[in-house]
Amino acid sequence: MDNSSMRLGPRGLVKRHELVRIIIQCLYSLGYSRSASTLEIESGIRCKSMELELLSSQILNGNWDDSINTLNSLGFLVDDLRTSALFLVFKQCLLEYLNRGDDSLALSVLRKRVSKLGITMEKVQNLASTILSFQEIELGVMNDNVVQELRRQLLIELEKLLPPPIALPGGRLEHLIETAVTSQFDLCMYHNSLGEASLYEDHSCGRDQMPTETVQILTEHRNEVWVVQFSHNGEYLASSSYDCTAVIWKVREDGKVIPMHSLQSHQRPVSFIAWSPDDLRLLTCGNEEVAKLWDVEAGACECTFGDRDFVVGSCAWFPDSNRLVCGSSHTEKGICMWDRNGTEIKVWRGPRMPKILDLAVTSDGENLICVLSEREIRVLNVVTNAERLISEEHPITSLSLSADNKFFIVNLNSQEIHLWDIAGDFKKPIRYFGHRQRKYVIRSCFGGLNSGFIASGSEDSRVYIWNRQNTRLIEVLSGHKMTVNCVSWNPRRHKMLASASDDHSIRIWMPSATKKMS
Repeated sequence: MDNSSMRLGPRGLVKRHELVRIIIQCLYSLGYSRSASTLEIESGIRCKSMELELLSSQILNGNWDDSINTLNSLGFLVDDLRTSALFLVFKQCLLEYLNRGDDSLALSVLRKRVSKLGITMEKVQNLASTILSFQEIELGVMNDNVVQELRRQLLIELEKLLPPPIALPGGRLEHLIETAVTSQFDLCMYHNSLGEASLYEDHSCGRDQMPTETVQILTEHRNEVWVVQFSHNGEYLASSSYDCTAVIWKVREDGKVIPMHSLQSHQRPVSFIAWSPDDLRLLTCGNEEVAKLWDVEAGACECTFGDRDFVVGSCAWFPDSNRLVCGSSHTEKGICMWDRNGTEIKVWRGPRMPKILDLAVTSDGENLICVLSEREIRVLNVVTNAERLISEEHPITSLSLSADNKFFIVNLNSQEIHLWDIAGDFKKPIRYFGHRQRKYVIRSCFGGLNSGFIASGSEDSRVYIWNRQNTRLIEVLSGHKMTVNCVSWNPRRHKMLASASDDHSIRIWMPSATKKMS
């Protein structure tokens, strides 16, 4: 039977000759040249195609006219690829003509052959400039070894450029295996570990990867706990409460969370907190009040932002940990950018500016994402001032970014969480549901390895966790006695989750085998 027609596997999807060919390629790349050569002889299948073998021989021997004819004879090669390949060959050809002092022949090739390729004038001019520079430095010092190495480099470039079946993409077998393993990770409902995958068996994680058990209950607050948020390095936790305080907690190496500072300068309930990217400072926002900047180690207030004319409702940091933005919960006041010393840098406001319910800044500092007037999301590029408006059918209560800054989620009081992409490719959001939210502000979050999960509080006193990829609800955690207002997943300890509730407590969740903290 002809090798090209034989198929392998239970579904007959794998062509035998293609599989053998990429195995041979892999053997060569691993250094098993004799084994690869033996397999080529035994199977009758070559790693390099006949066309590529011919082209390689012509280039290594400096037969430029034959090389060009071979490229032109490849009928199934699209014009753009053929042009790019010919340009590379002409470039090496010109270089060698110049090296042996044949300037007139090099210029003739440039004028008569390269210029007819249909490439941009800029490329032709750059190549001409290269020729002039070669002439200036008297390139004839290149010996045969250098010339041969340049020819081998040209072949490597051509192999990357030419499509299958002429040439194989580098590391093809490794790529296929990694794709299969990655696909298994993506399909794994509980994948939350950096552990190495084995090729000997299919990958599957169990519930022991998930934070499903309460290991510690924090009771420092004297009233409803509204917000909880881990620092970017995962070493601290911050919480804010209806009791007008915020607390900074230290996450010890053994996972136990202990109080560091109680921040008691606000006159109203503290409804929002934001860590600086370097985790040295914390912003706290009083409900219908001002924002305050705190030194994390000292627990001291460094600056106050906002006043009676600008009531702060939400805040976010730019990546330099110096600039911050605050959104006003009053109409027309808009958004104000300050440095951390309180100097106003920029404002976005106007008579048509609605109140700002929530906002976030991507880690590259390019995009400012705002929740406006309950049902609208504005994605503003602060560099180009380009903006995109997303409309929701139901009121939005909160906004959260993924760690890779590719996605954000919003909680709606229709008992749904919607995931949008920042680039704007999504026409419709990805939806997650099952939790309860009708009356209160609930804050959800991304979490786990590669932000692979979404967690949310709920008005039924429970914590809900979904697999981000397939939207399946995989865990419902019980323990709190009243509404769970906010959850935060530790960005460094992928198996640690914190939840804040109206029952005045914060719960720390870990996998079930974790020892409980007193």
